[in-house]
Amino acid sequence: MEFKIDKEVFLKSLQKIQGIVEKKTSMPILSNVLLEATESVLYVTATDLEVGMKSSYPAEIITSGKITVGAKKLYEIVKELPNQIITFSTKDNDWVEIKCGKVHFNIVGLSSEEFPYFPTVKEENLFEIESGLLRGMIERTSYAICTDDTKYNLNGLFTKVEIAPDGNQILKMVATDGHRLSIANGALKGTAGPELLKGVILPKKGINELKKITDEEDGILMFGFMDNSAVIKRGDSYMVMRLVDGEFPDYTRVIPAANDRVITINKEDFTHSVRRMAILSSEKFKGIMLEISATDIKISSSNPELGDAMEEIDVNYGGEPLTVRFNARYLLDVLAVAETEHVDMKFKDELSPSIIVPEKSESFLAVIMPMRL
Repeated sequence: MEFKIDKEVFLKSLQKIQGIVEKKTSMPILSNVLLEATESVLYVTATDLEVGMKSSYPAEIITSGKITVGAKKLYEIVKELPNQIITFSTKDNDWVEIKCGKVHFNIVGLSSEEFPYFPTVKEENLFEIESGLLRGMIERTSYAICTDDTKYNLNGLFTKVEIAPDGNQILKMVATDGHRLSIANGALKGTAGPELLKGVILPKKGINELKKITDEEDGILMFGFMDNSAVIKRGDSYMVMRLVDGEFPDYTRVIPAANDRVITINKEDFTHSVRRMAILSSEKFKGIMLEISATDIKISSSNPELGDAMEEIDVNYGGEPLTVRFNARYLLDVLAVAETEHVDMKFKDELSPSIIVPEKSESFLAVIMPMRL
């Protein structure tokens, strides 16, 4: 195999798959990238058996063929090469030669025969979805994905399409780690298939890679399902992610219905205050106290080893006084993704879950469990 390719094109192709290749694996081939030279394009493929990506790039193909090379090392080499055309060729015993200007590398490759199969995607099974819609919904929910691998059915985003009373399709994404819950809604213009109407769990790693794709540019993505996997197509790139097996818990039962004590608070003021109070909270629990009265909210923290701090913020609240304690990190995560100037916080009592929603917005809702006082 031999091909010539522009350095920037090759670098971009390798950069795109760095988040997918496995760094620590019992299968060395999963640390490699598959390079496949056909008549006129170079295919670059990476997979960790859960998430895979295959993209095509323009290249001058001298001899077709395929080989796998360590993805991280190849990326580091190409990154440091001069801005000239790269000549890439295979030698005997799966060795690879890379030439660029006066630079010359010989590195060890692995036969492509061991590389996992990448499925052939049938485009007629895909529907259109807006890149910006996905990006916004992932931002508002992914912070609450569970990081405990033993709770595998929470290690992803539950994604479902519901039909509104007016017949429109509403795309929902839900994440929870047992201490907090986040729900984002958006109008879906494409036609969702049966998988989304039933609901699927997209894996955490796949969500991170999908977010990178949506960050590249706005526009339309193609989205669909095959063989218990979700498929995303953007331009000349395909991404396949294996769906998480298992049932997502009934999150609607977690959303409190009787939280009638509502305060409206300026998001920026509240964010800065929580950050300041968190400085003195304990490293492990990050607990801060909120004392809510008719006209203001006292935010405080104390740590026997460091001292204590307190701040007051004016709020709109007409209910009974209330004292509640939260993990500051959980509050800050929600405030960071709320897009309005003010947020509404809804309480029932000191120990019941609290709701945070952007003021006058129905596209996002967060539930946080308080800490015991």
